[in-house]
Amino acid sequence: PARRDFYWLRSFIAGGVAGCCAKTTIAPLDRVKILLQAHNHHYKHLGVFSALCAVPKKEGYLGLYKGNGAMMIRIFPYGAIQFMAFDQYKKVIIKKQLGISGHVHRLMAGSMAGITAVICTYPLDMVRVRLAFQVKGEHKYMGIIHAFKMIYTKEGGLRGFYRGLMPTVVGMAPYAGFSFFTFGTLKSIGLAQAPNLLGRPSLDNPDVLVLKTHVNLLCGGIAGAIAQTISYPLDVTRRRMQLAAILPDSEKCLTMVQTLKYVYQQHGIQRGLYRGLSLNYIRCIPSQAVAFTTYELMKQFLHLN
Repeated sequence: PARRDFYWLRSFIAGGVAGCCAKTTIAPLDRVKILLQAHNHHYKHLGVFSALCAVPKKEGYLGLYKGNGAMMIRIFPYGAIQFMAFDQYKKVIIKKQLGISGHVHRLMAGSMAGITAVICTYPLDMVRVRLAFQVKGEHKYMGIIHAFKMIYTKEGGLRGFYRGLMPTVVGMAPYAGFSFFTFGTLKSIGLAQAPNLLGRPSLDNPDVLVLKTHVNLLCGGIAGAIAQTISYPLDVTRRRMQLAAILPDSEKCLTMVQTLKYVYQQHGIQRGLYRGLSLNYIRCIPSQAVAFTTYELMKQFLHLN
């Protein structure tokens, strides 16, 4: 049993490290995405690349990493809970033998794992978005702890931290599910069709085939891109709701449906519901790729296979 307890811990560390590496890689893209999604008045007339250039000019290069501290604190437990929960849910689902194929197992376990991780770490996401949306010279929050205190006292205690949870959970199911599902499916098809070309024996267990690193990157990237497109409007909705209290049009963004309608009426599909999507593709490929690759490497390093 001791061996199994450490398995939990090792799996936790592997997921956490993978998440941190992935998020730091793409932090600048994330900051710009938040500014664009909620039409920050300093940057709302800009496109993706002009905004990426404008932020360092206006706020220095560290401006690109605003909110990344809260992101790091959040992503460690998030990545860890997600990967651990995924393994646990998969075991439970397989044990119950619901008479469904392995792909559906993955889809269900992936969705449930994603939702579990989101609910556990949502307040940190809220704080991070508030910090990332601030522009130099107009600081409302001085840092992570200050933001926590302010939201708690001014926005109705704990409820204040869970604004926008609904679109997150609704978008999370297809997102987490599809990314694990696509990744798992591509992996199993690849290893079955071309084991010598795409696979290599795992370092810590020669009987287990794992994907070669570049194939891993590619599968992770494709999985992410498909999942992102499906759930993107809900991501915009979540950001709007999280920022509602500090945006001028707050009373229009109280529920998920209201917010979706409002964004669509005000800004349309391309400049509203899908604003910043191109950034998502750019960020999703390195992010998913780094996350899955780091996780696979950490798994071998910590003997998890």
